[in-house]
Amino acid sequence: MIPFNSPPIVGTELAYMQSAMESGKLSGDGGFTRRCQQWMEHRFGCKKVLMTPSCTASLEMAALLINIQPGDEVIMPSYTFVSTANAFVLRGAVIVFVDIRPDTLNIDETLIEAAITPKTKAIVPVHYAGVACEMDAIMDIASRYTLFVIEDAAQGIMSTYKGRPLGTIGDIGCFSFHETKNYTAGGEGGATLINDAALIERAEIIREKGTNRSQFFRGQVDKYTWRDIGSSYLMSDLQAAWLWAQLEAAEQINARRLALWQRYSDALEPIAQTGRITLPSMPPECQHNAHMFYIKLHNNEDRGALIDWLNEAGILAVFHYIPLHSSPAGQRFGRFHGDDQHTQVESERLLRLPLFYNLSDNNQKTVINSLLSFFS
Repeated sequence: MIPFNSPPIVGTELAYMQSAMESGKLSGDGGFTRRCQQWMEHRFGCKKVLMTPSCTASLEMAALLINIQPGDEVIMPSYTFVSTANAFVLRGAVIVFVDIRPDTLNIDETLIEAAITPKTKAIVPVHYAGVACEMDAIMDIASRYTLFVIEDAAQGIMSTYKGRPLGTIGDIGCFSFHETKNYTAGGEGGATLINDAALIERAEIIREKGTNRSQFFRGQVDKYTWRDIGSSYLMSDLQAAWLWAQLEAAEQINARRLALWQRYSDALEPIAQTGRITLPSMPPECQHNAHMFYIKLHNNEDRGALIDWLNEAGILAVFHYIPLHSSPAGQRFGRFHGDDQHTQVESERLLRLPLFYNLSDNNQKTVINSLLSFFS
């Protein structure tokens, strides 16, 4: 069976984890945590990076950091993972879903302004498949209405918008290092990128259970105390050790994924030209990270037939999100503003193909040949 995904492995993970174990510091903010944090701050030009146990935790941190209160409204796309909404619902927010663009499957920036009310507190763009949302327009809207922008860049590490790394454009950015992402922290992991210097001190306190423990360990205070609300949002150093191995090979992993992505695109372009499928769209101002390769078929029935065909060939290809606004919790905790012209339809057309760092050339050829055979 050719899996849909396999966590990336570069070969140095176990040695680094052994080193972390021998250091006597397995909890948060050990040596490998600091290496990962500093690497991202330097690589992406971010004011402060705080490593977290997951992107879910990073989003929850962001909701706390911008003081989401019951009744506040947060605008986001419905085509996203549940954590994007849950983080704000946990603080009592009402989620306002708006439609997506059919080309990138990102939030339609032209629909955001109409969804704003006096209760709106934040906009949460989700960079689907590592392709940037139209951030200039979103940041302009946020500036004019004094709204926070929280980038859900779970899929976006190493991608850029007009040369700027995703996660560094809004007030706060959130990365994921889950095993399904381009880089993993041993299965789970995340990072919170603080791009507004005024938020850094409180972000550290929220991450440390509401205490100023980080300042204490830096010698800035003589004891640490409970200062604010917060929770335990620290990545363990074992997770960071695994991730450090991947970040050292970040360019190598990125190049391999891009090569696999391009091979799919080149092989399937003739089918796309016949109109039987649609390939991913890449706006010229966006540099993607090959997080996923998907195709869009005409409808759910065509997609189901192709999934069955590939399964018979020992290939696992999968669809993606069920739109949140159509789910029971989405209807309970949010509302859809305007018409759903694209979200539901596009979600029923999309099929993701196997793409991961350790995917062999031969296995990718098998996937491509099976696709070509189906469409022939």
